[in-house]
Amino acid sequence: MKRLEIPRNATKLQRGFTLIELLVTISVIAILVGLLLPAVQQARESMRRTKCANHLKQLGLALHNYHITHRSFPAGYLSRVDTRGNDVGPGWGWASQLLPQLEQVSLYEKLNFELPIESPANSEPRLTLVPTYVCPSDVFHGVVLVSKRDSLGNALAAICEVASANYTGVFGITEPGVEGEGIFYRNSKIATQEITDGTSQTLMVGERSHRWGEATWVGAVADGKLFPPPGSPAIPFVQEASSFILGHTFEGPPSAPGIECNNFSSLHPGGANVVFADGHIHFISSSTDKLLFRYLSTRSGNEVIGDY
Repeated sequence: MKRLEIPRNATKLQRGFTLIELLVTISVIAILVGLLLPAVQQARESMRRTKCANHLKQLGLALHNYHITHRSFPAGYLSRVDTRGNDVGPGWGWASQLLPQLEQVSLYEKLNFELPIESPANSEPRLTLVPTYVCPSDVFHGVVLVSKRDSLGNALAAICEVASANYTGVFGITEPGVEGEGIFYRNSKIATQEITDGTSQTLMVGERSHRWGEATWVGAVADGKLFPPPGSPAIPFVQEASSFILGHTFEGPPSAPGIECNNFSSLHPGGANVVFADGHIHFISSSTDKLLFRYLSTRSGNEVIGDY
């Protein structure tokens, strides 16, 4: 009778990973992911920063096209004035006047510039988000509630909602309002020949992140007040309605400690994008000298400006 022989390798069990080997493998993968993730995030932010710069480039071209047609840049905002010098509206800002040059004719035609921003007739168009006015790195893209506020920033009464934006015109050094040292202020009509400091050395539009302060492309709603949003690193100081569309440079460069909500800021690491009056784009570092940043915001200050 033939004996049944069992192959030797048939008695061996297939060997899998031990618990220690599995833990080591997981640890190696975690380390690789930890090394790769910051690089991926940095690459994504680089792309967002480039897209933001492209938006500002479009704004620069649009502003110059507006200048060719109207022989000046648009007004910082349009407003009548009462006997005490206060704004009474309508309040439409430079960015709303620029819509046709950004291929937003249909939106422009929906706006009734004869009526105040807060008028019911403007309730639909004033809530429209315009992609060119939005920085892709910012965390908030929605509507902003404009309110009356007391001297401490407490909301007293809501006025209206407007679409958010991330780019504000350069008013100058002092607080945005009636007449500034820069290119945009109330009822302004600044032409390139009035920029005696040189268009390549004069800021025109810069970034503002919702983290520091709210902004809109629509305009300055009469009686509205700007105040830093909850958790903002900006100094908690109440600003006039014109600060929703205009920024100043007094406290320091973009995103630097100690700036107010109506300064310039961004979520790009280390600074913010700006467009100069000649149309070129530059990234202004948060470590830029305060005086230099102020000098860049004036159109005719005759300051001596070094490298920036």
